[in-house]
Amino acid sequence: MKVGFIGLGTMGGSMALNLRKAGFDLVVHDLRPDAAKPQLAAGATWAADVKTLGKAVDVVLTSLPGPREAEAVGADLMASMKSGSVWFDLTTNSPTVVRSLSARCAEHGISMLDAPVSGGPHGAKSGKMALLVGGDEKVFNDNRKVLDAIGDQVIYIGAIGAGTVAKLVHNCAGYAIQTALAEVFTVGVKAGVDPLALWAAVRQCSLGRQRTFDRLGRQFLQGSFDPPDFALKLALKDVTLATELGRELGVPMRVANLAHADMTEALNRGWAERDSRVPMLLQEERAGVEIRVPAAAIQAVLQKDG
Repeated sequence: MKVGFIGLGTMGGSMALNLRKAGFDLVVHDLRPDAAKPQLAAGATWAADVKTLGKAVDVVLTSLPGPREAEAVGADLMASMKSGSVWFDLTTNSPTVVRSLSARCAEHGISMLDAPVSGGPHGAKSGKMALLVGGDEKVFNDNRKVLDAIGDQVIYIGAIGAGTVAKLVHNCAGYAIQTALAEVFTVGVKAGVDPLALWAAVRQCSLGRQRTFDRLGRQFLQGSFDPPDFALKLALKDVTLATELGRELGVPMRVANLAHADMTEALNRGWAERDSRVPMLLQEERAGVEIRVPAAAIQAVLQKDG
């Protein structure tokens, strides 16, 4: 199997090197020829343009800045790849663009799957990285060894676009949490607590000891908020005290105030004695979606981690 890799930036360059380390016959291309020096030194072959690469390989991986670049590269791949070839797009892309590209590729006999990655530059280098895959499951299984060479968590999620949706959910959550953390830490430090001591302490509290997304499993995914682990009325008291402290110190707390507003609305629904996570139901209502996952299915996912 001959593999092509397009986009040798901070992430792509390391992933391409890992493909060579795994023994794949590799052809590479980037808009900057100098970017390919490490891969060429490792035994890869240079392609002067996308079409030349597309003609030469069986599987293509692309790591590009965004949707516009993926569409431009995709047009050249469709014009050059032979029928039966496979394209994995590792780009953080638009689900709409991904689905459109996949449909157009199918007209040329090319299987296109989205497989955005998560792990950052260090993960790309070490191979400690997740690949979130959407598309034809048989094509995924037939070519999985290519993806296994660049990440230790290769996860098939569902139909085309599912990987991209999962990546956007993950990244957006991360930046929203980042904003909330900035708020509460600036309050804590302005209130006179040493930042290192504050960080060291909260790491050992309940939130600090738990994986971020694991918190969704027990209540939110199951739609189960009774009996409460911690009652909403008590949680609202805590958030009220924190936002009052922010006002006393002149620290803006936009995210915390939004949380406070949702908690107050939930309290006014008569949910005071329900679990403190019950305001999450308000977002389900706004989105027009109901999320219900059986407890046994959630437990099966958690057990895979050992």
